[in-house]
Amino acid sequence: MMINPAALDASAPRSAAGRELMDQGYTILRNAASPSLIGAVAEDLEPRYASTPFCEGGFYGERTKRFGRLLIRSPHIADLVMNSEILGLAELALGSWCDRIQLNLAQAIELHPGALAQFPHRDQDMWAGALGEVEYLINVMWPFTAFTEENGATLIWPRSHGIEALVEEPKEAPIVAAAEPGDAIVFLGSTLHGAGANRSAGVRRGIIVSYCLGWLKPYENMWLAYPPEIAKGFPPDLAALAGYAQHRPNLGNFEGQCPSVLFGGYPADPIGAVDALRPDQQALLAEYVAAQRPESEGGRGGGALAA
Repeated sequence: MMINPAALDASAPRSAAGRELMDQGYTILRNAASPSLIGAVAEDLEPRYASTPFCEGGFYGERTKRFGRLLIRSPHIADLVMNSEILGLAELALGSWCDRIQLNLAQAIELHPGALAQFPHRDQDMWAGALGEVEYLINVMWPFTAFTEENGATLIWPRSHGIEALVEEPKEAPIVAAAEPGDAIVFLGSTLHGAGANRSAGVRRGIIVSYCLGWLKPYENMWLAYPPEIAKGFPPDLAALAGYAQHRPNLGNFEGQCPSVLFGGYPADPIGAVDALRPDQQALLAEYVAAQRPESEGGRGGGALAA
């Protein structure tokens, strides 16, 4: 999804959710999706929840189930992934550092009774990038059951984001991100968080959808999760978000072209590479190339490069 420059205009008014996200490191959107939509997704995923084994390891949680590839498991997932209010927040948080955002993962999570509290962490630590200035991703939790303190609702440390990620101990105590189905818990990749312990008698279900800078390697390998024969059936904006678009300049190409060229099948004949540049790069390049053309071709003299 290409970044809308208007989303980065510092003089433009931000929504209350946008202000809270950037000031506190998180926000909770109440009634962001309809109960019928959440119910339809939950029903579609029910068989997979039942058949998925428990995770292994202390981080994922031995009383927790997780599975991905959600865009092929429910036709309704796309409506959550492409939620316009969520995408606006993603542009606000990430747009200063990329040409387009991409889907980082879409994963279902189920905490069973007895699940231990998750180790507090920041998801940006997946990448060994500079800390304190750049935001690398934004997370969205969509509850399918009520998220409560008793059943392990996500714990979030307010104002632990941005430059505070360099501080060893957070300044504030965590809050319990209590939420109902239809709400969206949104937090930055630099915000300290973790699932709480499930001390209840029931499961805590939901999904997490996250978006990251378009030039990063995403958590979920999108081209394996959604190969061309599957992704070609997605709406164009969703296919681009799932990796079938280049991040200018020329990043993520197939034979020098947008990977969506594969929606028509693998080319039988060789194809030529085509520039995919930002407007500022295109302008610089045009001037550089024009300066090397003969004057009869509109240049200022000089021969073509031989290299």
